[in-house]
Amino acid sequence: MAIKQRILRRTVRQFHEPSGPAGHVVGWVMSTRSSNVQRSRWAVGLLDVRPSERVVEFGCGPGVALAALARRADQGLVVGVDHSAVMIRQAGRRNRAAVRAGRVRLVHASVDGMRVPGGPFDAALAVNTVGMWPEPAVRLREIGGLLRPGGRIALVSQPRCPGATAAMSAAAAEELAALLEEAGLGAQRVEMLDLDPPVACVLAVRP
Repeated sequence: MAIKQRILRRTVRQFHEPSGPAGHVVGWVMSTRSSNVQRSRWAVGLLDVRPSERVVEFGCGPGVALAALARRADQGLVVGVDHSAVMIRQAGRRNRAAVRAGRVRLVHASVDGMRVPGGPFDAALAVNTVGMWPEPAVRLREIGGLLRPGGRIALVSQPRCPGATAAMSAAAAEELAALLEEAGLGAQRVEMLDLDPPVACVLAVRP
């Protein structure tokens, strides 16, 4: 039992901050699991990004959502931020042409104390990462400061623990909404994607 628990902890840690050879495998899983791809593209669609807009994704992982954002903001700028060097490299390979064209920029940084070039932004996205942030309400307030007035933010959560349920997804949506309210970001709405378990997306606007 102790061995299984250690393996589980190491696996969870890799999904939080992929590194080394195991991190490359985690990135492959993130980018090829059909539910992950569907979730990312759905969230991008909810943000309704327009061609000339500037968008930032926090915890961009292997760059699946970045690619979808770059297709929409084809005359703008998309910035991907991740604290894993492995993920930044995979995102760079997945978005190689857009990076070379200057339409996608990648920033290897943690969400706390970050410096993100390219703002102010019209929209921001974070998929299954807010729960890993230190002081998430503080981080969201800082992200709000990177958005122009009227800028949109989408926070996405899909519980990934064994036995996750629709009730857990609904609870995650409530938690995200409360964090956004605490951070001073308003005009919220909640959308749900019918996967197993469901995906919650909470959207808000900087006043």
